[in-house]
Amino acid sequence: MHPRLKDGEIIQKGDILFQVDPVDYELNLAQAETQLAELDVQLSNTRTSLEIEQRNLALATREQQRLQQLVKKGGVSQSSADAAERTMLTSTAQVQNLKNSLSLIPSQRKLQQAKITQAQRDLENTLVKAPFNCRISALAIEGDQFVSKGQLLFSGDSVDRVEIIAQVSMSSLKNLFIGQPEIPNGIQEISSNMSSITGFKPTVKLDMGNQQVASWDAKFLRFSDNVDSQTRTMGIVVEVENPLQKIIPGKRPPLSKGMFVEVSIAGHPQTGSIVIPRTSLRGGNAYVIDKDNRLDIRPVQKKYDQNNLSIISNGLEEGESLILTDLIPAVMGMLLKPVNSTDNNLPTGE
Repeated sequence: MHPRLKDGEIIQKGDILFQVDPVDYELNLAQAETQLAELDVQLSNTRTSLEIEQRNLALATREQQRLQQLVKKGGVSQSSADAAERTMLTSTAQVQNLKNSLSLIPSQRKLQQAKITQAQRDLENTLVKAPFNCRISALAIEGDQFVSKGQLLFSGDSVDRVEIIAQVSMSSLKNLFIGQPEIPNGIQEISSNMSSITGFKPTVKLDMGNQQVASWDAKFLRFSDNVDSQTRTMGIVVEVENPLQKIIPGKRPPLSKGMFVEVSIAGHPQTGSIVIPRTSLRGGNAYVIDKDNRLDIRPVQKKYDQNNLSIISNGLEEGESLILTDLIPAVMGMLLKPVNSTDNNLPTGE
């Protein structure tokens, strides 16, 4: 076994992880090669035997023809001619059997070659190498241990990238596509060109405590295969490449399995809309102060809500003063004395 084949250790691609005792596989290979050599000897012997038997057949044929002519002349008995014919037929059958054996040998050689190839592969597989840069986990073997077929020996997780599944509500996900043209090829095109279509830019965040947050830039990979029926959320798989190369001691740790992280998703800027506090809308209306400091109850058209904000597509203009507090009673045209808000969390700009 590799000296660092332990849980948590990182082993480079191509390093030998462990080796299975190769003796049995070497014996299988030697046996298959021996059987192939026997077939080659059998092929040579069969060809030689066929040549000899064909010569015997030629002699038996001539003898049978000679005796048959003597029978017609009364020189020999019919029984002698029949015996010669019987000898000729026996030799003919022997020649045919040898030809059949020769015709079977090529297929037998192919079968034996396949056995040799399989034995060579089995022998090569006794030496197990890391297929990629991996971190070892769930180690369940030790040196000189017998393992059965199908037994899990250990797991290896890629360190070149990590994948994170974020559950996103359908109502939030659709906001990324607002203002985008119709996509003819549906989910296939969306999955292939998510970043270009929506500007999809995920950021992975980890709460480090003491108001310290570590973050990694990520990219979209794919959607999960179903929607959670209870939460109505869809799984979005994002990846962070080379997380080990992005470690900052004391500030950003390596991303590891089981970490509870948050995924923030940004899309293309959506211009031409006004962003206001969600609580400032009352029954689909906004309270606006006109140029005479009087109340204007204005119906507005809302695109969607996001957290504590509402995105307005129609009904408000840039630069207008919006009333945030409740007015009791709220009478259209009533005179107001506006006071600027000191809430620093209110949206500014579009």
